Amino acid sequence: MIDNALKKRQEDGNPIRVGMIGAGFMGRGIAVQICKSVSGMELVAISNRTLTRAAGIYKEAGVTETYKVAKTKELEDNIRKGRFSITDNPDIICEADGIDAIIEATGAVEFTARLILKAFDHKKHVVLMNAEVDGTIGPILKKYAERAGVILTGADGDQPGVEMNLYRFVKGIGVKPVLCGNIKGLHDPYRNPQTQEAYAKKWGQNAAMVTSFADGTKISFEQSIVANGTGMNVGQRGMYGPSVEAGAHLQDVVHLLYPLDQLVQGPGMVDYVVGPQPSPGVFILGTHDDPIQQHYLNLYKLGKGPLYLFYTPYHLCHFEVPFTVARAVLFNDATLTPLDGPVVEVIATAKVALKANTLIDGLGQYMTYGLCENYETARSENLLPIGLAKGCRLKKDIARDQVLTFDDVELPPGRLSDRLWQEQLQMFPVPVSATGSS
Repeated sequence: MIDNALKKRQEDGNPIRVGMIGAGFMGRGIAVQICKSVSGMELVAISNRTLTRAAGIYKEAGVTETYKVAKTKELEDNIRKGRFSITDNPDIICEADGIDAIIEATGAVEFTARLILKAFDHKKHVVLMNAEVDGTIGPILKKYAERAGVILTGADGDQPGVEMNLYRFVKGIGVKPVLCGNIKGLHDPYRNPQTQEAYAKKWGQNAAMVTSFADGTKISFEQSIVANGTGMNVGQRGMYGPSVEAGAHLQDVVHLLYPLDQLVQGPGMVDYVVGPQPSPGVFILGTHDDPIQQHYLNLYKLGKGPLYLFYTPYHLCHFEVPFTVARAVLFNDATLTPLDGPVVEVIATAKVALKANTLIDGLGQYMTYGLCENYETARSENLLPIGLAKGCRLKKDIARDQVLTFDDVELPPGRLSDRLWQEQLQMFPVPVSATGSS
C-alpha cells in the first residue's frame, strides 16, 4: 500500500516533502535512504548546528548543491524551486510552508520539546528518532498533536517501531500479545563514554549514544514507549532482562525467561533479553484460548503453547523511517504513539556514588543510567525521570545504584520540558490508592 501510494505521488509530481532536524549518525542514513531509494518523497531541508555536517550528508546522498538559509521565506522559496536547504536554525524548518513532516533525530529532550510544539503549531507531522523525549513527555505531546490535527509517532525500523508493527500483526490474527520483547547483545549499567569510545569510533557513532545503549538507558526508553503505546507495564523495576547462553536461539529458551502468571493475568509486560539469537531483533509472546486455533498454531510449528513466539530477526533503523513518514502523511497512521497517559517511566539511577552540589550530566554519560518503572509507582515515590535529570543539582549525597527523587535535586529554572512534564502529570494523575513498588 505504501509503495503504491508513494509511486502515485511521484507520478503526480507531488512528493511528500520532509525536513530533518539533526545530522548525526542516524540522520546521515536517513538522508541517504530518502534521496537515493525512496520515490515520491524529498528531503528538502536539514537543520544542524554544524552546517558542514548537514551539507556533507546531503553530498553523500547524491545532492551536490545545497543552499544555506536563515529565514523561513528563503526556505519556502527554495522548496518552490526544487532546491535543497541547510540551516542552523531548526525553527524555520518547523515554520516553513511546503514541508509535510519533520524527522527529529537529535536524541535531546529540552531542545526537541520546543521544536515539536512549533511544528504542531504549523500543522506538521513529527516522526521521532528520539525515544528519550517520547519516553519523558510523549503522552502530553500526543495531546498537543491531537489538538493540532497531526501525527506524533515513533519510527519504523527502530526497535520500538518494529515491536509495535509485530504487536499489531499478532493481535490482528487473534493471538493475545502478553509480552513485547527487545533483544540485546550487552547490558552493563556502569559503562561510560570512555569504555565505549573504541566501539563508537569503529562505527562512526557518538560515544554517549553508544553508552546509553550499553548501560540500559536506551532500552529502558524504548520499552517505556512500547508500554505507553500498548498499555503493558513492567513486571519489576528495571524489567527482568534475563541473560541466556550466547548463541542460544530465542525459540528454545523464551518460555523459561518470564513469570507466566504475570504474563497471562495482567495487562502484559514489556521486557528484554540479553544474548540470544536472532540479535538484534524483537519478539512478541502471545496466547490463544481457542483449542482449534491452538491446534493450527502447533501444526504451523509454533508449539503447543501456552506461549507462542513471534519474532523479527532484525531492525533496519533508518531504512524504514520513510515508511513512517508516508504512513503519517498519506494515511494519518502512527507507527507508535502513546495510547493515553504514561504507563511506564524511565527513572534516574546513580551509576556511581554522587556528591551533594554536583550537576548531573547527560544521558549516556558518567553519572546516571535509566530504569523502567511503572507510572503509578514512580509517581507515588516521587522518582526523578532521567529525561529531566540533566542539569539538576544534587541536594545530598547519593549512593551508587540509588534511584533519585525530585526531593534529591534542584531543577534548572525555566525549562519547557519540566513544564510539559508537570502538565502531563496534571492531565494524567496517579490514583490516590496507588502505593508501593512494582
